[in-house]
Amino acid sequence: MSPQNKPSLLSVLPFLVLPPLFWAGNVTVGRAVRDDIDPIALSFGRWVIALLILLPFVWRLMYRDWPLYKQNWKRIVATAIMGVAAFNTLVYIGVHSTTTTNAILLNSCIPVLIMIFGSVFYHQKLHIIQIVGLTISLAGVMCIVLAGEWSRLVHLSFNPGDLIVFLAMICWALYTLWIRDIPTTIDRRGLTGIQIIIAVAVLAPLFFWEMSHTTTTWTLNTNAVLALAYVGIFPSVIAYLAYTTAVQKVGAVRAGLSIHLMPVFGVLLSVFVLGESIHLYHVMGIVMIAIGLILSNRA
Repeated sequence: MSPQNKPSLLSVLPFLVLPPLFWAGNVTVGRAVRDDIDPIALSFGRWVIALLILLPFVWRLMYRDWPLYKQNWKRIVATAIMGVAAFNTLVYIGVHSTTTTNAILLNSCIPVLIMIFGSVFYHQKLHIIQIVGLTISLAGVMCIVLAGEWSRLVHLSFNPGDLIVFLAMICWALYTLWIRDIPTTIDRRGLTGIQIIIAVAVLAPLFFWEMSHTTTTWTLNTNAVLALAYVGIFPSVIAYLAYTTAVQKVGAVRAGLSIHLMPVFGVLLSVFVLGESIHLYHVMGIVMIAIGLILSNRA
């Protein structure tokens, strides 16, 4: 992307900020309802709700772009499976047996994975300022997650749930790179719609299999309904539309770096919604993440 064609940070800010804002609550919600809703059921229900909301607005775009879908069906199916069906399902499965802290920490691996896969498979050249920005941003994430006490790294423990979450991160890194290869002539709103349809079709047999083998007693109480509504609207419809637009505008690496904003929004939500206290390490981490993102965008 040439300097004259590169959009300003301000013009793409909403597309970079909204996804991690809504995803910040996704991991927490998935863990909070783990005793009420099975993971595949939560993922399936999430995308059914998202499809019902989005379809009335995008079906005309999908009809118009159908010839383009057929031309690019391999990329579209691959991104739908990896980034929509597999990623979210693996996260929900993983948080059944890992902590929110570990899940957020593993999320911070996504920009690193995007850089590695981009260099290996796409021969992308990394600017030194991008690497510096990534390092500073990653350090900011660690500062928040570890509460400013780096000695906690020694005591972090990992389990099979962490491996499952890490597999989800690999799926998302590949999704971010592959979505860039889908021609910009395909409207991103219609693209999101067709990806969700594919994901629902993939998840449906898994959902029915899970229902026939589950020991969980479904309790669709107020919390479960609100959880399904949240994950079906905000981290699904709005966040995916914004993220695919961000990848189109600024590229996979810069868009991927916005994932580091997740712990920032986690802190802000806990302060303003839950009334928790903000500490110096929160401020330091937020500043480091901001500096890292700005440096990377200037590369």
